[in-house]
Amino acid sequence: MNITASMVADLRKKTGCGMMECKKALVEAEGNIDEAIKVLRERGLAVAAKKADRIAADGVVDIKTIGNTTAMIEVNSETDFVAKNENFRAFVVTLLDTIIANKPADVDALLASKYLDTEMTVADKMKEMVFTIGEKLDIRRFVVVDGIVSTYIHGKGSTGVIVSFEADDAAKNNEGFAEFAKNIALQVAAYPTTYLDRASVPASVVEEEKNVLIAQIKNDPANSKKPDNIIEKMVIGRIGKFYESNCLCEQGYVKDDSMKVSQYVEKTAKEFGGSIKLTGFVRFEKGEGIAKREENFADEISKMVNK
Repeated sequence: MNITASMVADLRKKTGCGMMECKKALVEAEGNIDEAIKVLRERGLAVAAKKADRIAADGVVDIKTIGNTTAMIEVNSETDFVAKNENFRAFVVTLLDTIIANKPADVDALLASKYLDTEMTVADKMKEMVFTIGEKLDIRRFVVVDGIVSTYIHGKGSTGVIVSFEADDAAKNNEGFAEFAKNIALQVAAYPTTYLDRASVPASVVEEEKNVLIAQIKNDPANSKKPDNIIEKMVIGRIGKFYESNCLCEQGYVKDDSMKVSQYVEKTAKEFGGSIKLTGFVRFEKGEGIAKREENFADEISKMVNK
């Protein structure tokens, strides 16, 4: 059968694959578009397998809210170029829709879910995207939060934040609540921290920090001979700095460091004539903790030239 340019263009439009790949698939499928799509998907499995050992440390963090449910996801790619690709970003948005619709327990459950409004699984769609885009992709993590939240995305997807609140009608219906909540989300984005408040810090973590402080004090010649009860008081004084660095509510408020975040919340609630409580936060930073492969571009070019 004669494979026409319009057939190749049609297949390319439907799959996003290269012209030559589309032509080869059509030849193999004897001109049947549906069969050619199947061929390309099957080839996508092989392409995905070949790319499995490559490092995906770039990508995007995105957030979506539908009704009372908010989802945030980090999807990694190998390069920033792909992270800016419209098809890739549309894929990420549909993943968020899929998550909100199905509320899977974890990434494995998400991969096994049906990709929204299709018969294929998310895992199959991932393999198709890998083949189309030409890079390894990885759904690293996601979170689903119900209730009153504020969200923030920084740098076109480099960092994402969800902050959760409890608030009565007087507070949440106040016209200033959205701005207040956004300020807290900005705080979390700008000053990464681990815990919400002092009560959230595990006793074992506090004990370990106290032991470190005791060792530091005793190793200082000026303090080494001080009695234990005095050293204990010094530790109590210094542990406050640990809380300031590691608890959101104990941090200085980013727009007015004369008060802590907790004081800003209390002040705002009073102004609104209601009650507001910070109940939690989640912060995703794209690629955090992923070891990025260092490339020697001169060597890479040399290898390509000498192939």
